[in-house]
Amino acid sequence: MENQQLLDIAQEFGAPVYVYDAGKIQSQYNRLTEAFSSVPRLKLNYAAKALSNLSVLRYLKSLGSGLDTVSIQEVQLGLRAGFNPEDIIYTPNGVSLEEIEQAAALGVQINIDNLSILEQFGHLHPKTPVCIRINPHVMAGGNSNISVGHIDSKFGISIHQIPHLLRIVELTGMHVNGIHMHTGSDILDIDVFLYASEILFDTAKHFKELEFIDFGSGFKVPYKENDIQTNVGELGQKLGGRFNAFCEEYGRPLTLSFEPGKFLVSEAGYFLARVNVVKQTTSTVFAGIDSGFNHLIRPMLYGSQHEIHNLSNPEGKERYYSVVGYICETDTFGSNRRIREISEGDILCFRNAGAYCFTMASNYNSRYRPAEVLWLDGKAHLIRERETFEDLLRGQVEVPDLFEAKPAAPVGGAQQTNGNRPKGNLKIKSAAER
Repeated sequence: MENQQLLDIAQEFGAPVYVYDAGKIQSQYNRLTEAFSSVPRLKLNYAAKALSNLSVLRYLKSLGSGLDTVSIQEVQLGLRAGFNPEDIIYTPNGVSLEEIEQAAALGVQINIDNLSILEQFGHLHPKTPVCIRINPHVMAGGNSNISVGHIDSKFGISIHQIPHLLRIVELTGMHVNGIHMHTGSDILDIDVFLYASEILFDTAKHFKELEFIDFGSGFKVPYKENDIQTNVGELGQKLGGRFNAFCEEYGRPLTLSFEPGKFLVSEAGYFLARVNVVKQTTSTVFAGIDSGFNHLIRPMLYGSQHEIHNLSNPEGKERYYSVVGYICETDTFGSNRRIREISEGDILCFRNAGAYCFTMASNYNSRYRPAEVLWLDGKAHLIRERETFEDLLRGQVEVPDLFEAKPAAPVGGAQQTNGNRPKGNLKIKSAAER
C-alpha cells in the first residue's frame, strides 16, 4: 500500500488503526499453493489465532482456505464466517474434555495432543475421527515462547510415548485419520523441518486409515529490508517430493496439510498511530504515540522488530528516535531507530502488523482497542469499529447499595438478650476485681 492511501485511512477512521491489505494475503496464499503444486492433495488451514476478524476469515475462505482453530470460540467464529465443519481443524492444548466434546458435536476435525484426553475421548466417542498431535522433540522457532516441538514443550504426545499411544488406540478402537506436528514459528532451517517430517512419516506408518498428514507451519516472514525468511520454494520442492514418495509407500494418496497464520497475514498488516509528543532528554529523543503495548505487544513480549515509517514526512531527513507508547510501564516499540524527521501530529506506520497484533490487544490502562480496516479492490472497508466507553463497561455488574454506608450501631442501648456481650464501651476488670 502507498503512503497516501494509508494516510487517507488514518484521516477517515482515526488513529490508532489496523489496516490489512487483502491483495498481500492473496499473494502469500498463492505462494504456498504454487510451492507445493507437485502435491495432488494440498490443504491450507489458516491459523485463526493470528488474526480472527470475521471479514478476514471470510476472505481466506473465498481463496479456498480451510481453518485451524485452537479454542471452541475460534471454531464458532469459523462457522459464523461460513466455513464448513469438515474444513475446520480444532487443535487445543490443555482444555477440558467437555470443550473437546463441544467441538466434536459441531462436526469439526478433532486434533488431540495428550494421552489422558485421548483415552477418555476414545472410550466415549470411538467412532469420531481423531487426529493426533505428535511432539517430534525438535527445537525450532525464533523465540522460546514460540518453539513448541522440543522435549520440554507442553504441546503434543512425545514420540517416546508411541507404544502407549498405540495401546490406547487399540483398546478403544478409535479411528485415527490424521497425524500432526508443529515445531514452532519463524522456522529458518529447512533441513531441521525435513528431519522432523521424517519422524512424522515414521509415526504415520503405525496407522492404516490416515487421510492426511499435517505439518503445522511456522514459516518465517521478513521483518525488515533484506531480512532472512523461510524459502518456501525450496521447502515445497523437497518436502513435496518426499510426501509424494511416502504416499506411494503408504499405498494410497493422502492430503498434505499446513496451518499458516503469520505467513499469510503478517506482511499484509499496517498499524497506524499518531505522534503525541516529541521529547528530548539528555541522551534520547522519544517519539511518544497514541498507543502502547496494549495494542502491539510483540516487541515487548517476543523482542520482535517492526519497521517504523513516518508517513507524514516520507522525504524528511533521517534522525534517531526511540518510539514509545502511552502506557504507564516501559513500552518501547523501537530504540534508536533511524526514521524520517518526526513532528508532533505525524502518522507513524508499523509494518508486519497483521499477525498477533489485534488478537493480542487488550484494554490495559482502560484504553480502547482500535478499529480494523480491510483494503480490498482499491477501497477501504471498516471491519471493526473502534471501542467506546460503553465497551469497557459491557459485562461489568454494578450492584445497587453494595457500598452504601451502614448506619452506626447505637451506643449504650438496650442489653442484648442472646447471651452476647452488649455493644458499646466495655469495662476491663482489674486483677483485684477478678
